[in-house]
Amino acid sequence: MTLGSPTAWLDGVLGRVTMYRLVLYGLAVLFVAALVFTGLGVVSPGADVVGMLVSAIALVGVGLLANRLFALVFRVRPHTESALITAGLLFFILPPRSTPDGVAILALAAVIAMASKYLLAIRGRHVFNPAALAAFVIGLSTLSFGAWWVGTPWLLPFAAVLAFLILFRTRRLPMGGVFVAVGLLVGTAQYAFFGLPIAQAAQLVVLSSPLVFFAGFMITEPLTLPPRRWQQLAYAALVATLYYVTYAFGPIHNSPEFALLVGNLLAFLAGQRRGIRLEFVERRQLSPSSWEFDFRAVRPVRFRPGQFAELSVPHAKTDSRGWRRVFSIASAPGDVLRFGIRLPERASSFKRALLALEPGAHVSATGVGGDFLLPGTASTPLLLVAGGIGITPFVGHLEEAAAAGEARDIAVVYAVSSLDDLAYADRLRAAGCRVAVASPARPDELPVGWSWIGPDRLSGDALLAAVPDAARRAVYLSGPPSMVAALKRTLRRAGVRRIHTDVFVGY
Repeated sequence: MTLGSPTAWLDGVLGRVTMYRLVLYGLAVLFVAALVFTGLGVVSPGADVVGMLVSAIALVGVGLLANRLFALVFRVRPHTESALITAGLLFFILPPRSTPDGVAILALAAVIAMASKYLLAIRGRHVFNPAALAAFVIGLSTLSFGAWWVGTPWLLPFAAVLAFLILFRTRRLPMGGVFVAVGLLVGTAQYAFFGLPIAQAAQLVVLSSPLVFFAGFMITEPLTLPPRRWQQLAYAALVATLYYVTYAFGPIHNSPEFALLVGNLLAFLAGQRRGIRLEFVERRQLSPSSWEFDFRAVRPVRFRPGQFAELSVPHAKTDSRGWRRVFSIASAPGDVLRFGIRLPERASSFKRALLALEPGAHVSATGVGGDFLLPGTASTPLLLVAGGIGITPFVGHLEEAAAAGEARDIAVVYAVSSLDDLAYADRLRAAGCRVAVASPARPDELPVGWSWIGPDRLSGDALLAAVPDAARRAVYLSGPPSMVAALKRTLRRAGVRRIHTDVFVGY
């Protein structure tokens, strides 16, 4: 097995489920582990196994009911998986109780969390993490009875593995790493300041606080994150600092939930501060297996070429992939957002619903983000490498360069499984850049300036042979995980230092 293959394999495995479902499965695994350890008497969350089951049923049942009722009032389709995740998070934040008053408090927390999804969505955009907000409100009241019991050594190994999988799947391992590192540093310093030996202080932070759980399950909530990577890293560092530094303002004091709410507010101010409403305009077939969809923004949407949007298309008989999917934007900034999408014969229910849209239909997008951006200096030579529908972010790049009148030095390498899948060939010709095609069959003819690499699967050696000056270029790789990992490894060995990647997971 070559270096990098485990990463591509894990990408393939995790790509089979949506991010929401992965988090839900993770909470379910953690729930079972908590039940077992509670039954063995090594974890004491505040209730026995029966009390934990009662608490879970109350949170899930009331949460689902409240979510559905609020959705009816606001005339939107309820997102069941999101409601289940919020209920699951509350289960691990607020200690379970079996007494009637304790269960009533948990039920109230579930209602508060679901209400925040609708009442605190400014211009259609979520502001606060619902579970954190509910825990904060309960904590301010006289109903508070402790929080974050998930921070225990027995659950830590499960939380750590699950947090890693979630962060890996969402491409936020750096953000999670920053949060854990800053939290460990600040928390250790804080406890040491109050007299604990450094080793004991660090042990307390890692083993007896929800630091790792928080990194995987809380700060990754997609609807409340800032859009850019550097903003997410700063966000993680800020939340981790506020998490551990001691302060108090009246009834408000340092707590994980308050730290996250402050971070949420700043992220809201940094990102798209309104919900994104899109009107479907038209579709066109790019190849036998891919289509292009045009949407007109009801209100202006800020984005840059190479970024992505998460589309929400509620539909009946939703399969395991759900009704939210992330796609690269294949257009330059403007009123129209264009998406190039691969549609295999056995397409997901989401893609079938997308194909069935009629002009004038409205869909929503939960946000825009990503850092797959070209250098600001037009003089930087570029190498754009795409596998299949991974060409989509480059289309927006080329459109913007043409609109700005920039004469960039751009070489494109485009790998397809069949010449019929050569999507956007007309846009590439119009851009006038040099293109090398990797395909099983030799094309009968190619535009001027184009070449054919060969019939084999695109390899690093073939790429370097087609673009021998790759080391002096800024390289952008977009496509399946296995292709991106293999090419990145070869390019690194060849001396290429400026490599940017955009992996199409679960496509």
